[in-house]
Amino acid sequence: MTIAIVMGVSGSGKTTVAAGLGQQDGWILLEGDSFHPPANVAKMHAGIPLTDEDRWPWLRAIAARADELRAAGQSAAVACSALRRAYRDVVIGDRPDTVLVYLRGSKSLIAGRIKARRGHFMPPALLDSQFATLEEPGPDENPIIVDVGGTPEAEIADAIRQLNARKGPPA
Repeated sequence: MTIAIVMGVSGSGKTTVAAGLGQQDGWILLEGDSFHPPANVAKMHAGIPLTDEDRWPWLRAIAARADELRAAGQSAAVACSALRRAYRDVVIGDRPDTVLVYLRGSKSLIAGRIKARRGHFMPPALLDSQFATLEEPGPDENPIIVDVGGTPEAEIADAIRQLNARKGPPA
């Protein structure tokens, strides 16, 4: 059983990679954006960055759902920005069966992705605030790092390869 927290700034491909992980191994997909209360979505849609106070209930809701799945013995891939270490401490904490997958990419690459997508509540203008908030995971967080910029299939394959390498050979 594994919970994979797929993190990165808006437009990095969190949902795509998390869905790919879920499809590969039959995991449940948790889309972090669906855990935002309506007030958070309205703020982001209006181009207003979220504050920590906005984020804590959202992060706790994601962690609670992941804990329910862990208790039921189910694996999941969670698409969640988790930009700061303090946020990751909420959704990962001391859960040894939870792994961090960081989707890393340049601001220019991700800005191009955001401009190309349609129907998402996160406007391109908030990308600067996302990068300003981002605290890249350190070695002590033992992240899987996937460099974005290739095809979604290549990014998913890289994440799966690294996850499988951590599991070790089949028993």
